[in-house]
Amino acid sequence: MHSSIRFPAPSLAALVLLALILIPGALPAQSSEVARAAASITEEDFYNRVEVIAHDSMMGRDTPSPGLDKTARWVGDEFRRFGLKPGGDDGSFLQEYVIQMVAPDLENSVIRVSGGGELAFGRDVIAALGTPAEEEVAGGVVLLAGGALPEGIGEEEMRGRHLILLLPEDTAGQSRRAQMQMLNDIVAAEPVSIMLVNRQSDADWNQAAALQGQRTQPRTPWESGTRAFPTILSVRESSLARLLEARSMEVPSLPKDPEEPATFVQVPGLELTIAARSRVIQELRAPNTVGILEGSDPTLKDEYVVFSGHMDHVGVGRPNEAGDSIYNGADDDASGTVAVVELAEAFAMLDPAPRRSIVFLTVSGEEKGLWGSAYFANYPTVPVESMVADINADMIARNWPDSIVVIGKEHSDLGATLDEVATAHPELNMVPMDDIWPEENFYGRSDHFNFARKGIPILFFFNGTHDDYHRPSDELGKINAEKASRITKLMFYLGLEVANAPRRPQWDPEHYAEIVGGGGS
Repeated sequence: MHSSIRFPAPSLAALVLLALILIPGALPAQSSEVARAAASITEEDFYNRVEVIAHDSMMGRDTPSPGLDKTARWVGDEFRRFGLKPGGDDGSFLQEYVIQMVAPDLENSVIRVSGGGELAFGRDVIAALGTPAEEEVAGGVVLLAGGALPEGIGEEEMRGRHLILLLPEDTAGQSRRAQMQMLNDIVAAEPVSIMLVNRQSDADWNQAAALQGQRTQPRTPWESGTRAFPTILSVRESSLARLLEARSMEVPSLPKDPEEPATFVQVPGLELTIAARSRVIQELRAPNTVGILEGSDPTLKDEYVVFSGHMDHVGVGRPNEAGDSIYNGADDDASGTVAVVELAEAFAMLDPAPRRSIVFLTVSGEEKGLWGSAYFANYPTVPVESMVADINADMIARNWPDSIVVIGKEHSDLGATLDEVATAHPELNMVPMDDIWPEENFYGRSDHFNFARKGIPILFFFNGTHDDYHRPSDELGKINAEKASRITKLMFYLGLEVANAPRRPQWDPEHYAEIVGGGGS
């Protein structure tokens, strides 16, 4: 509920003037030009632009696909129309990266066993998730038998080792959340690989191995050596039994209760070296679109505020009850892409421009593993150390009409700046909330994460998932363009404040150490 206190006009004016003079960081009065730029962000514009890129003709904007390429060119044309500078490759608005379609080379892939012997791909192990990295991965071995991690145990036992995981055959007693939490905890402990013990019959195993040899997977070769996720394999139970028998050990028995804490079993003296190989079947390319508004300050124009959103969705898939097989992704993330375009148009109207330069970035491959933002963060077209903030929009046009979750508020003083901006613009009727789903790890699931890992303060605007998430029903008719336009205006005022501030945003030192490593910045 909003309440107000009525002052005589002279007293109110004096108080406002005093606040602007004495309060550090007090937000300046809004100029008519800023108001005009903000007013260019409208419900009608937002809706019409979402209609363009969430249209059936874009075929769900998979990465890579003709629809995605068409979307990237459309965004670039808009940036050109606004008068932005190209920030892509060779003086264009497009930055392209390579995707290789690869298949496992089972004949030349092997796991070497210390003391002699090997586990062969196809016969003894197969990839359980994607195609393994080609860098050789070596380490000792620890077994974990059970359905839940023992409390207070794990990191020391798993870090730098191959984890062989024996899960109960019936995990129905475990919630999906419990299973995901266990996997997250294992990954956080940094094993070099995870090997899931497979109890399939010989016939089923052989069929799975034959299919894997034919299956192609995408790979981003420029990410070589940067993977944050361990190699995940499936190891045949009979092959594991032979490996342990040679060391006078047996496959551990499993507890009957899937919720009972698992047991760690060390395998002394055993080291495995994964040497996986793959065959490149095809090379493809995917786009990011980059436009730059040069800042007006002679010094600060060499620093950059980044606005980001992902253009891609999941393409064409299984038809729903109505026979619709095109996953249009109107909210996910045509809404975030359009926010970046609307912001570019609004900022380009300002004369003079903000003091800092602004990068407007729409990326691809987010749904496949944050590919486009990873490529831009690793191969930036402006110096990464000069990026002062990334403000990311991913799904902002659904759910509650008067609030938006902004993940990462507590990690830097960008959160406090956002709260000040929202308070200064009550006409937007938009409350920025802290992360209300920390257990879902949305912080690590959108493009801002690749900027945060480079030490760049971030904020992630996100309205949460809904029943249409990753379904053909994420359609234009279900978005709330009026709400999304108000969120985009809030992002505009926030970006303007950051771009004009004398000091770049500052991390909270503890969060910096946790996310980036090292001391605070």
